[in-house]
Amino acid sequence: MKLNLKRPIIFFDLETTGTDTSKDRIVEISMVKVSPDGEKTIKTRRLNPEMPIPAEATEVHHITDEDVKDCPTFKQIAKSLKAFMEGCDFGGFNSNRFDLPVLVEEFMRAGVDVDFRKPRYIDVQNIFHKKEERTLSAAYRFYCNKELGDAAHGAEADTLATYEVLLGQLERYDDLQNDVEFLAQYSTRNQTADFAGRIAYNEQGEEIFTFGKYKGRVVAEVFNEEPNYYDWMMKGDFPQYTKKIITEIKLRNRKF
Repeated sequence: MKLNLKRPIIFFDLETTGTDTSKDRIVEISMVKVSPDGEKTIKTRRLNPEMPIPAEATEVHHITDEDVKDCPTFKQIAKSLKAFMEGCDFGGFNSNRFDLPVLVEEFMRAGVDVDFRKPRYIDVQNIFHKKEERTLSAAYRFYCNKELGDAAHGAEADTLATYEVLLGQLERYDDLQNDVEFLAQYSTRNQTADFAGRIAYNEQGEEIFTFGKYKGRVVAEVFNEEPNYYDWMMKGDFPQYTKKIITEIKLRNRKF
């Protein structure tokens, strides 16, 4: 099967220093750009995260400090990576909840402005969990009749497997449309304003908090009632992209 595309889509996977989307850094990134004609371009790059790689992270992806000591930093490749991604949609496995927020934070640290609101995002894991509730290795076995084996947790192997799993899902389920817009909507768990999921939308389309003492409250209303809450968030341990979103809300509602 060939994925029905109107513009290129990039399937991507990251290996990182940990699981904190606001603090941890990328040590390897792999991207498979699939063009509307089906042509695939694969780019895999190891990066110096500018911080020690914890032993528990190395146990997962087998990448050590020694492996990346002479590799470029994310900032050094950020502009070329942005050019490669220009005009593309995105796909991944658990990418909406992890890989995408990490990638956004890296671009913001590098000072490279990328508009992540225009692309559509297909999270193959969300489709899989709605249908079967499995891991990537099990998904690869189930849909593609193949084993990831020792290649699992390598960024390139996981990225290629994710692309193949999506094609397998389209073959198996008649109710899945071979359309990026549909797949992006289907694989989105909840609509959020920021990639970390701290700010969501209510039924009226207003931004609301998803955490803390103001969970479920409209962000603009909270900032009106308690202006210091915005300052607390800006000084707090929140992702840079979340801070960007709440700043836009603050500037849009100038009552405070």
